[in-house]
Amino acid sequence: MNKIPQNASLRRLAKSTTLAFTEALGTSGIEAPLYLTQNDGTVMRADQAEAFPVYSFSSGPTNSMRGAAHLSGLNDAMVVDVGGTTTDIGHLKAGFPREANTVVEIGGVRTLFRMPDLLSIGLGGGSLVDTEHHTVGPVSVGYGLTTEALVFGGDQLTATDVGVAAGLSEIGSSPPSVDYLDEGVVSWALDRIHEMIEANVDRMKVDALPIPLIAVGGGAFLVPDSILGISEVVRLEHGGVANAVGAAIAQVSGEVDQVFSGLGREEALERASDIARDRAISAGADPEYLRVVDIEDLPLAYLPGDARRVRVKVVGETVSD
Repeated sequence: MNKIPQNASLRRLAKSTTLAFTEALGTSGIEAPLYLTQNDGTVMRADQAEAFPVYSFSSGPTNSMRGAAHLSGLNDAMVVDVGGTTTDIGHLKAGFPREANTVVEIGGVRTLFRMPDLLSIGLGGGSLVDTEHHTVGPVSVGYGLTTEALVFGGDQLTATDVGVAAGLSEIGSSPPSVDYLDEGVVSWALDRIHEMIEANVDRMKVDALPIPLIAVGGGAFLVPDSILGISEVVRLEHGGVANAVGAAIAQVSGEVDQVFSGLGREEALERASDIARDRAISAGADPEYLRVVDIEDLPLAYLPGDARRVRVKVVGETVSD
């Protein structure tokens, strides 16, 4: 579960990926430093991404969550990002994705490095609707939606077709071929879609208190208007491109997670905050625009000298040249 061998195994791929981006920037004539998004909602320089490629795992959904926070102005909310194949569900805390506090499996491999607390389900705009077995997904037409779905002249019944037939969205051919869909099919399929979203949103909530939910992604129209335990469902004008927005507004971060002993609580927190700030600055953050977004301390009774584990995260805007 150590991240060092995992990083080493990905080093060659990470280097070729960053090199491709660097060459593309040079060809386009853009003179700017290259940053890649991380899975905590911030960015890191290309050389750091080469050294720690595992920190980019799941950076796509976190981009959407940061974009949702920016576009809505909400810092504490659930986020449902409905794409073409999957729906990602997460929780925003202080404007950033909540971090998983347990072992995360990726492709069946147990890992123990920083990951966002996300739940992905096989539901998206391209999910196939099986009228015989009354199921929606997980099989999807994916990027073939614009040629295979009924609303685009194809012959596959998808979740998007159901949404258009129910009047939730207006995309595809005109008049849409889904006008001839059986109302019973539309009804049970939409009920199934809403049931999948509601059940999994409930799984990701940490308590029973109602909080807002932000619906983003190209298939956000599939999210129901009312969900148990949700105070309101927020739909954004540019929610379909929340992922790109999140990447564009991402900040640089510095983080520390270590044990301090022989220090009082306040001194340990201050020491950790200073280290996190220094790391953020080294990563390219502007010293004038730093802020602490997460701080935790845990007393360790089994160690002498008033020992405690302290975790601090600091973010800031990138330095403008």
